[in-house]
Amino acid sequence: MPEEAQDSIARLDAFLKRGRPTTRAFRAFVRGFYREHGRKLPWRETRSAYRILVSEVMLQQTQADRVVPKYREFLRRFPTWSALAGASTAEVMRAWQGLGYYRRAFNLQRAAQSVVRDFGGKLPRDPAVIRTLPGVGSYTAGAVCAFAFDVAVPIIETNVRSVFLYTFFLKRKSVSDAEILQLVEETLDRRNPRDWYYALMDLGSELKRHRRGINTRSKHHAKQSPYHGSNRQARAAVLKTLAERGAVTEAEIARLLQAERARIERAVEGLLREGLVRRSNGSRLSLP
Repeated sequence: MPEEAQDSIARLDAFLKRGRPTTRAFRAFVRGFYREHGRKLPWRETRSAYRILVSEVMLQQTQADRVVPKYREFLRRFPTWSALAGASTAEVMRAWQGLGYYRRAFNLQRAAQSVVRDFGGKLPRDPAVIRTLPGVGSYTAGAVCAFAFDVAVPIIETNVRSVFLYTFFLKRKSVSDAEILQLVEETLDRRNPRDWYYALMDLGSELKRHRRGINTRSKHHAKQSPYHGSNRQARAAVLKTLAERGAVTEAEIARLLQAERARIERAVEGLLREGLVRRSNGSRLSLP
């Protein structure tokens, strides 16, 4: 963490020693931190609902510094809803390589197809409607509304959660998101939700670097299982192979990946069930 940001976190600690902050004092501190240490990220330079949705999907379970180059590359290849909707699945998968969690790419393309087909290529401003898109949950729908349309929707994600846990629940454990969302709504800047959430996210990002373990106080915290050797790793490897080579058999995939046939078969079974791959020409697998 830059020394200046560390100083700001130290000021936050001193600030909290005075007791539970008022809404006004809390807002003033968060805004001051953002003025001094706000991050410059490419998706913050646009109000395009498409570009913001792309960034939000990429940022799910992936750090911002890894997302930045992939975000720019992805938008060069698929600059609009229609460009993404009309691309082949293999093209989208190849563009997604390096981000992992390939289901996000499938759902993002399906969301683009829905926007083109059902809404004439223009995303509605209603978070309830946005949430009906494939792979879009309540946070992502609210984030798109806040960042693209300046709609003041209460939202919570890992960095926002960290700020509220650290500021208002530091001596508590098993804090529910419902409790946090009440405070999110109470403190929300309804005139400028876009910058307010950016400020919370940047403060939360720095807090997590300097005050580790904050989110373990959340009732919903779950330690992620190891990636190496997991079914998740096998699924990603299968999808990557199909994107690069086209239709192949499970035996060929196992040989190419130097993996156990049974492990590949388990991964393929789940992918087939979810519609992420298909079987054709007998035993050959391909992307939809």
